[in-house]
Amino acid sequence: MRYDIIGDVHGHADKLTALLRAMGYRETQGAWRHSDAMALFVGDFIDRGPGQLATIDTVRRMLDAGSALAIMGNHEFNAISWHTPDDANPGAHLRPRNDLHRGQHAAFLSEIDPDSAQHQELVDWFYTLPLWLELPGLRLIHACWHPRFVAEFAPMLAPGHRIKPEQVAAANREGTFENRAIETLLKGMEVILPDGQGFHDKGGHFRTETRIRWWDRTADTYRKAAILSDAQRATIPDTPIPQDALLGYDGDVPVFFGHYWWTGTPAPLAPRAACVDYSAGKGGPLVAYRWDGEQDLDARKFVSV
Repeated sequence: MRYDIIGDVHGHADKLTALLRAMGYRETQGAWRHSDAMALFVGDFIDRGPGQLATIDTVRRMLDAGSALAIMGNHEFNAISWHTPDDANPGAHLRPRNDLHRGQHAAFLSEIDPDSAQHQELVDWFYTLPLWLELPGLRLIHACWHPRFVAEFAPMLAPGHRIKPEQVAAANREGTFENRAIETLLKGMEVILPDGQGFHDKGGHFRTETRIRWWDRTADTYRKAAILSDAQRATIPDTPIPQDALLGYDGDVPVFFGHYWWTGTPAPLAPRAACVDYSAGKGGPLVAYRWDGEQDLDARKFVSV
């Protein structure tokens, strides 16, 4: 069976239906289906776009019909944390309901009755999404395939590699294993820059940490590894990163992920690693990779709308 790996939708239901249609899916018996393919979603269904509930409805119908599988993105995890009271701080929630987080979550909150039974039901559905998938011939993760965190977290999780409600509080506490694992798997691998060095992000904030190209073993210095603009990268040192950050991806099967707001012409990032997030949530195309079993990935197999 072919798998069509679909990038971060972020509430752009119109782009999702257009992409499904372009790949030959048809809406029959209440769900989008393909005669010889299955869709795989890398998470981040919510926030930003104008069709939050429509996106969730499309994906849920496909999952229920058996025409798709899906994993959790950091936005679904953040939504769980936003909704969950912090028992250690009465009146607070695990994801603080401050202006910054409210703004990031605003599109989703605008389409529901916050803290209602509907809100709870959607959060309950987010819990059903695995943190990763390992299927015959490929792997799926939202941000970073980290073999140690995958191996150590797996026996702690609910069946199907799903996070348990009782683990969410620990996953929001800095310094815990759960926090380190979730931050890496769903948000990406980061390194602290040496000697207090840093860069200014687009918002003008000074940053002393940067996400890195974890899939690329040749990215062995801070400057080579940093996922930044050329101008930002030029300001950070071209000195070796710590050995434990030199992850690379040497897997025997391809790994697909989203999360990174890539731009430009879709292409594999390494022979067996591909990002399918090309900024659909910021005006870019919604992208998929049509996988037919090949181990070394082919740029011609990306589709975008």
